[in-house]
This record gives sequence, C-alpha cells and structure tokens, in this order.
Amino acid sequence: LTDPEITKKLILWSGDITSLQVDAIVNSTNEYMSDSNPVSDRIFQRAGSELKEEINLDIRECKTGEVRITRGHALPARYIIHTVGPKYNIKYQSASENTLHTCYRNVLQKAKEMGLHTIALCVINSVKRNYPPDEGAHIALRTVRRFLEHHGSSLDTVIFAVDKVDIGIYEVLLPLYFPRSKFEEDAARYQLPMDVGGADGEPVVPDRQIRIIDNPQHTLHPDEESIDLSSQLDTSITVGEHAFSQMQGDLDQQRLLGERPFNDPLADIMVKEIQHQERYERLLRRAKTEDLTEVSGIGCLYQSGVDRLGRPVVVFIGKWFPFNKINLDKALLYLITLLDPIVKGDYVIAYFHTLTSSNNYPSFSWLKEVYNVLPYKYKKNLKAFYIVHPTFWTKMMTWWFTTFMAPAIKQKVHSLPGVEYLYSVMSPDQLEIPAFITEYDMTINGLRYFQPGAPHKTARLLWGALPNGLSINYIPK
Repeated sequence: LTDPEITKKLILWSGDITSLQVDAIVNSTNEYMSDSNPVSDRIFQRAGSELKEEINLDIRECKTGEVRITRGHALPARYIIHTVGPKYNIKYQSASENTLHTCYRNVLQKAKEMGLHTIALCVINSVKRNYPPDEGAHIALRTVRRFLEHHGSSLDTVIFAVDKVDIGIYEVLLPLYFPRSKFEEDAARYQLPMDVGGADGEPVVPDRQIRIIDNPQHTLHPDEESIDLSSQLDTSITVGEHAFSQMQGDLDQQRLLGERPFNDPLADIMVKEIQHQERYERLLRRAKTEDLTEVSGIGCLYQSGVDRLGRPVVVFIGKWFPFNKINLDKALLYLITLLDPIVKGDYVIAYFHTLTSSNNYPSFSWLKEVYNVLPYKYKKNLKAFYIVHPTFWTKMMTWWFTTFMAPAIKQKVHSLPGVEYLYSVMSPDQLEIPAFITEYDMTINGLRYFQPGAPHKTARLLWGALPNGLSINYIPK
C-alpha cells in the first residue's frame, strides 16, 4: 500500500557509493573479507590502508549471512557494514533466498542497534556468485519495506546505491514495493509476485512450514471419555470399503502389468501426462518435417544472443506477428522447433509490444492452447519474460493469463518502459532488434539511462530527494 512516510525515506542512487556522506555504507564481500569486486575495491581504495589493518587485526572473517562493522576511516561515511551474500544454486534456491534476506535484515538491524539514521545499501547479491539480479532485487526491496513498516522510526533515509548492471531492474521494481501514487499502487497489485514473503519479508515455503498441534504429549486418562471422530471425518474408511476387501485382485500386480484399478487418481494423472508428452513429440516430429518458411520468413521470433548470466534470449516482435493472417498451426510448429533445443536449459524471453495493433493480438483461446501443449520444461526453465513498451492491453492480458492460467510464471514477468532497461540484464551487443523499435524508444524516452563506460562522476539521483544534512560528494576519476 502507498505509505508516504515510508516512501520519502527511500532514495535510488546511481553512482559511487563511497561518495555518500551517510552514517553507514554496506560492503558485500566474501568470508575472508578479501573479495575483489567494483564496490569493495572502491571502498578499500578510498578508505585507505587503515581499513585493511582494522579488518586483519579485529575481524579477520565473516560468515555468510552475518555482518561485521568497521569505521569508515577516510570515507565520508562514519561506518562500513560488511556482509557476505550467498552463492546461488537452483537446487538450493530456498536456502539462497533465505540467506540473502538474512543479509539485508542483519544490516538494517545492526544500523538500528547502533542508532544510525542514514544508510546506503549496495546490491549484496552478485552475478559473480550466480545470483539472478531480478530475484535478488525482489528480496532486497521487500525486506527493506517490511523493516521500515516495523522499525521505520529508527531510520531516516535508506539509499539503494546501484550500478549500471542493476539500475534498470530497480527502476522497474521499486514502484511496486514503494508506490508513490494510487496508480502505482493499482499496478503493483497485479504485477507483484504471489510470494512477497513473510512478516519480515523472508521467503516462505508452505510445504516446509511446521504444523504444531495443541499439547502433542497429551494422553487420555482412564477416567476420560474417549470420542469417536469417525463420523466427523469425510476420509474415514471401514474395512468393507478398503481395496483389499474388494474383489480387485492384486493391486501391485495390476500396476506392474499395466492394468488400471478402478478409481486410481494417480494412474489417471500418469496417463494424462504420458498422453501430453506423446502429443508434444508428435508435434515436434511434424515441425522437423513440414515446410515452415511462411512463418520463419516473417522474422517475428528468433534467438538474439545471451544475457549477462549466459542464458539464451528469445526475441518476439509483436508488430510482425500477423495473428489474423498467419497459419496458427504452423506458427505453433515453428515455435516448437525453435525453442525445443533452447529450453533444455535456462532461458529468457524479450517480447517487444512496440507499435502493435489489434491485428497482432493473439486470442485467449490460442494462448491457452499453446500453453497447454508445451511441456513442463518450457515453464520451469523460463527465468524471465520481459515485456518492452507495455500498454494497458498487455498489462490486462498479463494479469489475466498469470492469474487464471499460468500462476507459476507470474513472478517471472516484468514490464519494461524502454529498451534501455534490458541492458541491465544483457549486453547491448547481444540484443538485435529492428530499427523501428529503437527509433520509437528514442521518441518516448530520449537518449538516457544507459551509457556504456560512463564514469562514476555521472552519478544520478533517480528516486526521492536528499533530506537536510545529507550530501553527495562527486569523486573525479
């Protein structure tokens, strides 16, 4: 919800974190406090040799998720709060998310304990440790939001100091967690992921929540009356209803021989899954044998390089998709033949809605058919779906589709107002798009945001206003 008291405390800053005159800045490092990354290198360079001496004498190491604090020494900031972000592994995704949340939470808690009122947060998660930038941003923003809701009086200003890799992501996501108007609040209602964490912003895995019953050690005493609950339970089974008392034969033998017992929901699910896979394989065989040049020649769907994590990027040009004129069967076959080798691993999709018209809009029924045909690996390995130049139609379509048909991918969908926002997740030389898209983008956004190789003195205040007593010093290179 919109909360002006919280929102006014937030600043999004693109520039050198060591130039901020605040109570504390945050340094993301490794367990031995010796990590070499752009932020750490600038902090140690400007703080001087005394910082390294203090670490070697008094601290030495910091475990993942914990924090250590040192003086700022030659920095404008009074203190430096050091923390160690997690390594990301998809097999241990929940552990990585919890650890990253703990990092941000411990940093804010330490600032509160020390009575600090202004703090500049760097991006604690890093691509170097394989952490997806967009997922890390979600955790950072919701953790800060929850902390300010509970302990807002302890902090006057929180600055997100980000570099060119993350600026586009934070510009998109910040209004979702800190809406400044009723319009942004309404947009956040259907753009925020379903999982916005627990009371403190921590990740919640429902399947792993512990169920606690009242007085589990309680036992009936002889004088207590026993209660028959079978009449109150819908799942109660009498002997005569159980499978072993009916003339169904050996159930294990039936499963081994492929016989299907009556009323076996698991068998029904397995059969449907097999049929679904067989249908997809038939379509894949057709796609490899049929002539699809009438679809491939349009050029609306192709792979364009990889993102900054090395994942293939699939580009879809909405304006070039003539939905009302194209052979939809062949369009589906071309989609399958192009994506099947790509979706064996992680991948992302960039959809450009630039200058589309109603003739380019696919129907709900066709989208549903395509989604149902594609096997699980398409949804599982899709890590991000970017919609560039969204309109009201795309926002409503996205909300409807991810709410009623594909809730599993809702948190993977991101609406971006300009092409430059993609450069935070993929290098410009990896993105090949038609000229009309960049020309349109310049007419509505101008030449701004992303400037490859721009020096740090071009730092910009992107969100919020500087309160009295807080200054930003420019450091010439």
